[in-house]
Amino acid sequence: MRLPNRIVFAALAGLGAIGLGACASTAQTAPAPATRSIENGPAADYPIVLGDPFTIDGVTYTPVDTLNYDQVGYVTGDEPGAMGVTGAHRTLPLPSYVEVTALDTGRTILVRLERRGPMTNDRLLALSSAALTQLRVGEGAPIRMRRVNPPEEHRADLRAGREAPLRMDTPTGLLEVLKRRLPARGSAPLGDPRQTQVSGVVPTPGTIATLDPDEEAAVTAAAPDDVNEQPAAPAPEVLRPQLPMAVDGGPARAPVMVPTDPDGRFAIQLGAFAIRGNADRLAREVQGYVETSGSLALVRVGPFATRGQAEQALAKLRERGYSDALIRLID
Repeated sequence: MRLPNRIVFAALAGLGAIGLGACASTAQTAPAPATRSIENGPAADYPIVLGDPFTIDGVTYTPVDTLNYDQVGYVTGDEPGAMGVTGAHRTLPLPSYVEVTALDTGRTILVRLERRGPMTNDRLLALSSAALTQLRVGEGAPIRMRRVNPPEEHRADLRAGREAPLRMDTPTGLLEVLKRRLPARGSAPLGDPRQTQVSGVVPTPGTIATLDPDEEAAVTAAAPDDVNEQPAAPAPEVLRPQLPMAVDGGPARAPVMVPTDPDGRFAIQLGAFAIRGNADRLAREVQGYVETSGSLALVRVGPFATRGQAEQALAKLRERGYSDALIRLID
């Protein structure tokens, strides 16, 4: 039997009122989660949401688009019903992607942040049951969490509810260094504070003007064979692979031993920096070069004539600890 239009409209209006009431109730207890879409296209990662500041047990958290987020802390289980290899974080944009390392094993996975949380100050990150299973950790396990920009195919895996491929395991020597930075409770930053100040898509000129691009940042990564002899270093520090030292005390040039071709169409990109001095230092360390893209300085190695040569160089760079390195096609 066909219902009169006025009855249908009244029913729809009632459902809409119930939905709005539920949203209002949720907003009072926790920030809104990111929209999750089963449609497996890049558009599902937008819009990126920050949201308003909120308070947990007297501590106020302000969501911010921090480019080089890198911290150690402890993990907890996410809310029941959290789907896929996903997580909850208090301040990073939703959605965004992070690598999470279990400090007891070095096992590292890729996680899509979709919700606000954890709603306790003692935990750095909340993971869904699927993420905890892939990482092979339980409640309160020590972790490292750093924001990354993964390839689109890995993003697509997570958006579809699948596991992304495991990342490279963190070496034992670096794990020991990370554990020394781990606080008894809560979390601690690892990254260069000069970079974490430059947040958002376009860094503000005022922020950049206050940073000294020639100021050296400390390095904490120690070689595995002497890690037990290294005293704990004060924060803040930058965690980077330790490079051989040249006679003059600076880092030795470390070519990837794969032939380059000035007319090649493939390059390895190691990072994008808001501070040109940081990009120049990394480029010298890996015998790479710097290209400018808008307000960012891109560090690349190459170019290479074939994708096969680029993949050889990528493998060598990732062995050195540059796990974010990616192959880029040169225009």
